[in-house]
Amino acid sequence: MFIKIPSELEAALIDRSLPPWELDGSFLTRSTMEEYRTRLTTAPQFEETATALRHALTWEGGGYAVLCLGNLAKALGTGVRFRRLVTAFAAEVAVPFSPFPRWPLWKDIGVKVDKDPGKSSGIGYNAFHMDLVNATLPPDYTTLLCVRPDPLGGGPSILSDAHAAVARLSENSRGLLAEAAYHYGTFFDLHGVGEEYKPFPILEDCDPGDGFVRFTAKMLERSQLGQLHADAARGLAEELVRGQVAFMLQPGDYLIVNQRRFLHGREALNSGQEAVPVAERRLLLQLFLRARTGNGSDVAGRRHR
Repeated sequence: MFIKIPSELEAALIDRSLPPWELDGSFLTRSTMEEYRTRLTTAPQFEETATALRHALTWEGGGYAVLCLGNLAKALGTGVRFRRLVTAFAAEVAVPFSPFPRWPLWKDIGVKVDKDPGKSSGIGYNAFHMDLVNATLPPDYTTLLCVRPDPLGGGPSILSDAHAAVARLSENSRGLLAEAAYHYGTFFDLHGVGEEYKPFPILEDCDPGDGFVRFTAKMLERSQLGQLHADAARGLAEELVRGQVAFMLQPGDYLIVNQRRFLHGREALNSGQEAVPVAERRLLLQLFLRARTGNGSDVAGRRHR
């Protein structure tokens, strides 16, 4: 699941610059994606790398990938030029977009010591979840670009195969998880993710191994659930932890998670974050992706639901 960039491709990418991206609403325009592809497709082994990336995200048993771009980050820095290249790789998978109109395409996730520790920008354990769990049309992919890891050595990313975890549950638990009895979070000023879904089932009515597993462990503490439904969700949380993988993202690493297959989270950062200057704390950039429709087009017809 870790994809290293061939040295010939690294050298070619360092020498190529991409134009600023353009947005149509909250989505990257098709013309921008086509321009990026035109400029990069002739780079040696670009096509092979993009194909490997897509395969890692969609093959049976797959569902996440880490594109190792550390050498590019060292050569270019992590500013505009580098982010355009990463956006171009993301566009090889699906359509980049931002569901948050008040934020740019790439959203900063820094560290705030006074934030709820369980939040993405907190310092504590961020339990397994899917992003925008309470939207009728969640992002198909969530992605994280590591600018700086925790300088104190904490905060490894954790991922777990959601469908494999569900398969280990009893039939009774799966039946409870398929009922529209769950709710979590607020829904305000969001674009391209449909409407608020409340209440929602954790398991969608679809073939086994396919579709979203609409789960966030935070619902166990922050939502009022009936005892049976809470117990079923708690059992799923335990199975997710049982099957988890963990790894540290390094500078330039780009994690892409297929939300229809895997859930993600983060272990706690190491203690002492208060003493780390803000400009030196862990920093990730988040970008969401929407899968193209069956005919290969973008989702312009669906995104305004």
